[in-house]
Amino acid sequence: MSSLFAFPGQGAQKPGMLQRLPEASEVAATLAEASAVLGEDARLLDSAEALRSTRAVQLCLLIAGVAGARLLMRDGQRPDYVAGLSIGAYAAAVVAESLAFADALRLVALRGELMQQAYPEGYGMTAILGLSLGTVETLLAEAEGPVHLGNINADNQIVIAGSDAAMATVAARAKALGASSARRLAMSVPSHCALLEQPAQRLADAFAKVEVRAPQIRYLSGSSARPLFDAERLRDDLTFNMCRVVDWHGTLRTAYERGVRLHIELPPGQVLTGLARRVFEQGTLAAFDGARLDTLDALLRQEGSQSR
Repeated sequence: MSSLFAFPGQGAQKPGMLQRLPEASEVAATLAEASAVLGEDARLLDSAEALRSTRAVQLCLLIAGVAGARLLMRDGQRPDYVAGLSIGAYAAAVVAESLAFADALRLVALRGELMQQAYPEGYGMTAILGLSLGTVETLLAEAEGPVHLGNINADNQIVIAGSDAAMATVAARAKALGASSARRLAMSVPSHCALLEQPAQRLADAFAKVEVRAPQIRYLSGSSARPLFDAERLRDDLTFNMCRVVDWHGTLRTAYERGVRLHIELPPGQVLTGLARRVFEQGTLAAFDGARLDTLDALLRQEGSQSR
């Protein structure tokens, strides 16, 4: 049996998320490194006002995920797999030792800026619950205006991306077809679709100057739902995941089929834990937020001993 560290994506952010991290040397060192690299106090990025910025949101998710993972791994324990939803992939790559934390910070800061500049207003993402992927795809094919498939989060939770007007029309039609919910997410950009191809190309120019190494922990792509072992494929995955559909449901299924029975969601929040319940018929699901560190340590040790 194996373990997975899962890193959440944009939408999971909360004001004060960095302040609520445990007081530990690993967390303090991570925040200090982030502040030094960024040239600003990282602890100020998680205020409600700061989190209106896509750059701040994505940096906070990266910092929180890496800090939480370093704390759990402080005694030498390691997960068997890592995976991240959208921006969460960067924290996963850092933990897998494919990408230096300093490089990840600089790339994520640029990523957030490029995405925000491309669509400063009038665009975003909407989650549709209760309809199949095929039904949502039909609605998108019939829609007028820029709107695309964004995330396959679960078999009954699909996220679309596009203009506010086009998404509102699709949401209304989805509810008429029996969707239990069609909710606008806390996203100010239309991620994971062709609308972000140009910013992704600009990010690729910066990524070309950064060293990416083969992962030392098995890395599952949230886009292809497959493990990546090659450094250049991982570089491509990170660079272009902003304009590729996220198949998180498929990623979780791959993890389960490969023997993962311990799913630990890194901070912030517990959204991924809820999604994993629809896939993990057996095993243990836990979230860093709301769990005791000694409990998570014990789960990792137990799973590690069973894997040997």
